[in-house]
Amino acid sequence: MHSDPEPTYGRPVETKVKAMTLASYLAGVAGMAVLQAVGDAPSMISFLPDWVEAIVLPLVPTGLAALAGYKARHTPRPDLPAGQR
Repeated sequence: MHSDPEPTYGRPVETKVKAMTLASYLAGVAGMAVLQAVGDAPSMISFLPDWVEAIVLPLVPTGLAALAGYKARHTPRPDLPAGQR
């Protein structure tokens, strides 16, 4: 796949990976803050059935991470041949 028989991995982390990681972390922290805030008032999320809550709540950080990765610019790789960039 690479032109080098043994590629080096000392390259910087791609911008998309950094954006997705940061978005996932921040969404997780925000989610925990919201859960702590509604812990005393469960009526804020009780309108959803329990099985829907279990599906929807993990999708929030996942969706935000996917959106951040989609919006972030691709890191160019000039070290690869033109056909693999």
